[in-house]
Amino acid sequence: MTAVRQDAWSPDDDLILAEVTLRHIREGSTQLAAFEEVGERIGRTSAACGFRWNSCVRKRYEDAIQIAKQQRQKRNYMKKQTYAAATPHVSAINVLDTEERAYKNDPLTEESLSIDSVIRFLRQWKGTYQELNRQIKTLERDLREKDEELFTLRELNERLSLEVNNAQTDYRAVNDDYKTLIQIMDRARRLTVLTEEDEAKPRFKMDANGNLERIE
Repeated sequence: MTAVRQDAWSPDDDLILAEVTLRHIREGSTQLAAFEEVGERIGRTSAACGFRWNSCVRKRYEDAIQIAKQQRQKRNYMKKQTYAAATPHVSAINVLDTEERAYKNDPLTEESLSIDSVIRFLRQWKGTYQELNRQIKTLERDLREKDEELFTLRELNERLSLEVNNAQTDYRAVNDDYKTLIQIMDRARRLTVLTEEDEAKPRFKMDANGNLERIE
């Protein structure tokens, strides 16, 4: 049990109280833990150490307290960066916890990463994971439907391409036949004209006296 002293505080006692309290502030600990440690070292109660700190010693170390708080913030920032690089999930928890504490105007400390924060993050992550799975299944179903539609369109394209090729072949054959028929008909027409002209020309024969005689 910690002894209770009735004598006055010495400069050494004040120095120990200041050094230990500033160290706890730098390390992100609580002042109550600092007062308990000081009380065990100098034989006083933690309540007495707290009263001495708040009523007297604190005023002499205002600048040192601000520096210790800055060092604590830098220490917490470096730890957060290390956690973020090593464990992405813990980093995500810190982000969620930081946002909530910013909303509540509550500073982030090492104690902020509580079991409740982890549980809350896991629940939110579970919901996100389920939603991602649902979206993935929907995309897979849509992809299968698109694959089937693409396969059907490819078959239709091949069938239509074959029909177009056959139609082009038939067209060329018909076109060649048509040209041949036109040529035949043109030659027949020319032959008919020539025959009619030959029949229309008068024909003559020579008699015994050497005179030409027209043949009817």
